[in-house]
Parts: sequence; C-alpha cells; structure tokens
Amino acid sequence: MSAPARAFTVRHIQLLRALIAAAAALMITFSSDHSAPVGLAVFSGFVFVTALVQILAAWLVLPAGARWSSILQAAFGLIAGMVSGIPMWRTDDLFFFVVITWALLTGGIELLAGIRARRTADPLARDAITVGAFGILLAGALLLIPAGFLQEYTIDKAGTFLLSGIILGVGLFGGYAAIVAVFLGIAGLTPRRAEPVADSTSDADAPDTAQHATPTSAELGGDR
Repeated sequence: MSAPARAFTVRHIQLLRALIAAAAALMITFSSDHSAPVGLAVFSGFVFVTALVQILAAWLVLPAGARWSSILQAAFGLIAGMVSGIPMWRTDDLFFFVVITWALLTGGIELLAGIRARRTADPLARDAITVGAFGILLAGALLLIPAGFLQEYTIDKAGTFLLSGIILGVGLFGGYAAIVAVFLGIAGLTPRRAEPVADSTSDADAPDTAQHATPTSAELGGDR
C-alpha cells in the first residue's frame, strides 16, 4: 500500500513564493512614489514573509540534507526584513546596501544549492539555479547605478521630470519581483513529468525491478 501524498509539497512553496513576489511587484508598479521609504517598506514585507515560507519548507517539505539553503536564506531574509523595517533608517543608502547584500547572499546560496542538486538529477535544480541567478543579477544591476545619480528628462506635453538613483533602484527591485513571480508561478503550475511506461510486449521477459527501484525525487524531498 502506497504512502499517502503529502499535504504540503515543494510545488506549494513555489506558488507561495510566486504570490509574495507578485504582491511586491504590484505594489511597486502601481505606486507613484519610488522613494527609499516606500521601496524599503515593500522590500521588508517581501523578504520577511518569504523567509517564513522558507522556514516552512525546511520544516515540512525538504529532507534533512537539503534544508541548509532554505534555513540560511530565511535567516538572511529575517535580518534584512528587520533592518529595512525600521522607518527612521529608511534612506537611499540603506536601500542599496540592504537589497544588494540580501540579493548577493540569498541568490548565491540558492544558486549553489541548485548546482549541488543538479548532481543528483533533482528536477528542481534548474528552478533554484535560475532564481538564484536572478538575485545575483539584481545585485549587479543595483551596483551599476551611480551614487547620487540625478537626471532631468522632458516628455512633450507632460513636463520635466527628475530621474534619480533610488527611483531606478526601486524600479529594478519591482522588476526582479515580477520576473521571479512569473517564473515560480509557471514552475509551480507545471505538471510533474510522468515516468515512462514500460512496453507491454516486454513485460513478461523484463526482470522484476520493483525490489531494486532507486529512490525518486519525491522520496528525497516530497512530491514536486
């Protein structure tokens, strides 16, 4: 008799992370204020709730040998969320420092975990590698914004506007959140690849492999 399916799987973790990222992207997109206080407020909520989901993943879903990445990401997310959640600290410099540091650390951890998982043919390795790379790319893009960047631009019949470094930074974070939301949403909704069915004509001659089956990825980390 087969074991009952787990009520909470990696697919649910992906969808929860996608929803959190989508909420952050929508708040940035539909806000006319891209200042440091607004950007850090959205970022604080995003990383804090994502950290709670990663703790849930380490507790309920992941096997013992694969929990380290989620635990580390959750720890850095909680720290970044608490630092950026203090209103009087929400300056332009803090936004760039906290977001870049968080993106480098968590992106690097997830990328490394994905590379290690690929050695064991884990089907979720590609997702971890991609999301980790997105984090590193976010950090790199923010590092390219010059300190104190200010530039005026004019739109016909609309007027003259001022583009600053913090506006670019908050916008980049919103774009990152949108990309992660779409990617993890697709990954979470994509059906798991079915196992190939053996040819019925060769069933009689094929050796009994039931007793020699190797552990599947579901046994290693829960239903994907």
